[in-house]
Amino acid sequence: MSRSVAIVGATGAVGRELLAVLEERRFPLDEIHLYASERSEGRSLPFRGLEVPVRTLAPSSFDGVHLAFFSAGAERSRRFAPEAVARGAVVIDNSSAFRLEDQVPLVVPEVNPAAICTHRGLIANPNCSTIQMVVALAPIHAAVRIRRVVVATYQAVSGAGARAIDELERQVAAHVRGEVCPAGVFPFPIAFNCLPHVDSFERSGYTREEM
Repeated sequence: MSRSVAIVGATGAVGRELLAVLEERRFPLDEIHLYASERSEGRSLPFRGLEVPVRTLAPSSFDGVHLAFFSAGAERSRRFAPEAVARGAVVIDNSSAFRLEDQVPLVVPEVNPAAICTHRGLIANPNCSTIQMVVALAPIHAAVRIRRVVVATYQAVSGAGARAIDELERQVAAHVRGEVCPAGVFPFPIAFNCLPHVDSFERSGYTREEM
């Protein structure tokens, strides 16, 4: 039986890194399917010496797929991940869509690998800053039981995707030329700046990123 893998959000910063890691680690697969938004239709990405076409995401995209990596934002994950599971795929979701749902295991392999055994077709991973933090905290917690952690993170624009990286580069170049480059991805210019706001606000006043 052929082993089929899909990457949703393949043209984004995380999607391209996923593709590179699969190739670097010689991940055992027979087919790779790349999906992104309509803007990426017609593009292709290199994988194992071939140019793999990028297609527009649709529910039928997951027919015959065994493993699907999602990194295209929470909205697309909420819409398409259950469809992928219903069609037989195991989904590993990189967005915030399912991180707080009790029935979805939230897994960091170096910390709680056994949790993967409880999945029902869908596995979530924590926020990037959380992953590296809990890897460091887990052995301390096992030894002396941590009761409370206070965290402040300062995150790269890459967390908002490839368009955010491009915007930062354009704004830096414009600043050097003495020009003004308008904001698009972010509500304010991000070059040489820090915005105390990641993701949308919840009713509590915290953002989804903080939760």
